Amino acid sequence: MNWTSTLFEVIDMRSFSNLWFWIALAVMWSSVSHWVLGVPYDMIQRAKKLGGQAELDLQDMVRINVNRLLYIANVSGLVLLTVVSFILTSLVILAFLYDVEIAQAVFLLAFPMTLVGALSLNTAKIIARDDPQGEALHKRLSSHRVATQFIGMISIFVTAMYGMYKNLAVGVWL
Repeated sequence: MNWTSTLFEVIDMRSFSNLWFWIALAVMWSSVSHWVLGVPYDMIQRAKKLGGQAELDLQDMVRINVNRLLYIANVSGLVLLTVVSFILTSLVILAFLYDVEIAQAVFLLAFPMTLVGALSLNTAKIIARDDPQGEALHKRLSSHRVATQFIGMISIFVTAMYGMYKNLAVGVWL
């Protein structure tokens, strides 16, 4: 047995029939919807409920993460956009032109995350421009979380439907 067949036996390249792919999908979306612009959602809820020091901590954390995101976008945004575009284009070609299932799976994970990244950058710009405080900040962060969850819901649905189609079309691999 050569090393490639051993590798493909250990790491099943038929992603949609692999339990680890679905676990990774669930963990990815639960993590993304929990962290709103790098701030844990429980911190937002605590600030909304308690106010005071919890509110100040939230405002500091949001300010730090917004400044960080905007700095990264200003310094290396064009390079990141180019690299991400190249990677997504390569994945699309491998996935749907050459029918490589692992590329299909990675694309279905990566593409919606680029939408979430763009949404996060847009929300960071709005927060930096408007400088919301208190309830306005909570509302902005909560609406960002709802939009992220909506993207995740659509992504999970599309991935599940496509995964079932691939599993039924290809059948059991022996």
